Amino acid sequence: MANEKTADYGPLELLFGTWEGDKGEDFAPEPDEDATSLYYETITIERAGDVDNADEQVLAIARYHISVRRKKNDETFHDQVGYWLWDKANQTIINSFTIPRGLCVLAGGSLDIEKENDEQVTFNVTAKLGEEWGLTQSPFMNEKAKTLEFTQKLTVTKDTLSYSQTTVLDIYGRNFDHTDFNTLKRV
Repeated sequence: MANEKTADYGPLELLFGTWEGDKGEDFAPEPDEDATSLYYETITIERAGDVDNADEQVLAIARYHISVRRKKNDETFHDQVGYWLWDKANQTIINSFTIPRGLCVLAGGSLDIEKENDEQVTFNVTAKLGEEWGLTQSPFMNEKAKTLEFTQKLTVTKDTLSYSQTTVLDIYGRNFDHTDFNTLKRV
């Protein structure tokens, strides 16, 4: 791995720092009645260098941690650790992460860079059960709350990070589009 200070991070460069937002909305499945929760969150993203895969692929690495708390009771209801990876040669963006429910996601896709000033980047990633960009989950999750698909659109500028994401779940005997979105500011 290369030094985190000399790696070529490309579009990941705008991500680094600590972000806070209190405008989050989570639409989640419940057994009796689906619920919307308002939340706030902190995302910390830091340089982690780059890595050489099989002497052919170089990935720039941004390591992150997300902590999400409900506004109504200040309880943590989502915690996530992962990596944003940039494959410059193939112009591919990757988000790999785990959440402590027994789920790992490897989502890949493309990015859009605002051509006028390169100060806005949009990352679009997807993962689908059984596909190349995929999902792995515990036996319990496979049986009771299976994740079928994940899509995320994240747009970042020098001061703002916003995202919307949908996780398609097979839960409570039905498919459900669990959605989250928020806008955060750099602190």
